[in-house]
Amino acid sequence: MKKLFLVCMLFVVTALVGCNKSENTSSSGSEKDKGNHVVNIGYSGPLSGAAALYGKRTLNGVEMAINEINDGGGFEVNGKKYTLNLVALDDKYLPNETGANAKRLIQEHKTPIIFSPHSGGIMALQVFNEQDNFIIGAYTSEPAVTDSGNALTVRFPPNYEGYIEPFITYEMERFGKKIAALPTASQYGKDWTEALLPAWEKKGGEVVYNSSIDFAKETDFFTIVTNALKEKPDVLFIGGASEPTAKVAKQARELGFKGGFIIMDQAKLDQMMPITGSYEALEGSIGVLPLIDSDQEAIPAFAEKYKKLYKEDASSEVGLNYLGMYAFVESMKAAKSVDDVKAIREHMEDGVKNLGNEQKIYAINSIDEDGGFDITIVTGAVEDGKVVPIR
Repeated sequence: MKKLFLVCMLFVVTALVGCNKSENTSSSGSEKDKGNHVVNIGYSGPLSGAAALYGKRTLNGVEMAINEINDGGGFEVNGKKYTLNLVALDDKYLPNETGANAKRLIQEHKTPIIFSPHSGGIMALQVFNEQDNFIIGAYTSEPAVTDSGNALTVRFPPNYEGYIEPFITYEMERFGKKIAALPTASQYGKDWTEALLPAWEKKGGEVVYNSSIDFAKETDFFTIVTNALKEKPDVLFIGGASEPTAKVAKQARELGFKGGFIIMDQAKLDQMMPITGSYEALEGSIGVLPLIDSDQEAIPAFAEKYKKLYKEDASSEVGLNYLGMYAFVESMKAAKSVDDVKAIREHMEDGVKNLGNEQKIYAINSIDEDGGFDITIVTGAVEDGKVVPIR
């Protein structure tokens, strides 16, 4: 079935690339940087629509790293000095647009690396990235993107399967065994649901409601949340981009829900809180520990720099893409090439090891043979109106 999906996606991408005219582009740096050679870095993600803020934060992380590298004079590979130029295209969170954007980035800008922040888009790129010779910088915790055996994919976040057991244990112990599922309708949301709900039942829990929300089409969640709450769940499983996910949680509270929330890792507690109005509205939630609440030594200085530049708190979307961009540059140095993508990918372990202390926003234990960063998972739960780490 997956092979059929990939073949179909390839035909869709091929058909669309000729007519894709997206004008929502962003660039950082200068392709006319005198005295230095330039490496173009591609990005395709949602810069409009319901997931636009999510896409912009992932882009901010890449952009921040590139600007720092360029402002520091660039980097040297094999005796040549290079700077970076970021070319970003809006894919509206649509995999077919991601594929068309990548074709454009390769043909017009010869990008050796393309960042993508959603699993559907990443899987669309995996249909042809090995043939078209570019590395995917994958911001997704979807294990399928590295389990696929694609030799030119690097996944930054930890595999989401590591969240399932601690999430279930915490919510069952605190609230009870009945769960209703209302995640995003994307493939990522479906995969998360297919992993979580059987594990919930295996631990003696009951699934009382199972549906999903298409955040690209739906903005009022009253009916679906009401239907879920009629089944009297103890816990709601919700997720997607942070802002619409927060609106679902807020709607549930307004309808009288007193239980807990399991929040899939795409949504971030610290990004949801401004929408719900307080952490009190998210009491009993468990999700990804906010970056600013981590105890990594590099984070205070990084968070201060980011807030000064972007006027908001740094999130894990920002941190992991920032770190990923620096790791790619260190890999280029180790590979002695900026365009031999196989060599760059083969030296990712060196790239991670050679990160400076100020770039170590997360502790990466290693990178596995399939391209996934091995990062120790620490979850965060909302207790008494604040986020606390759950180890």
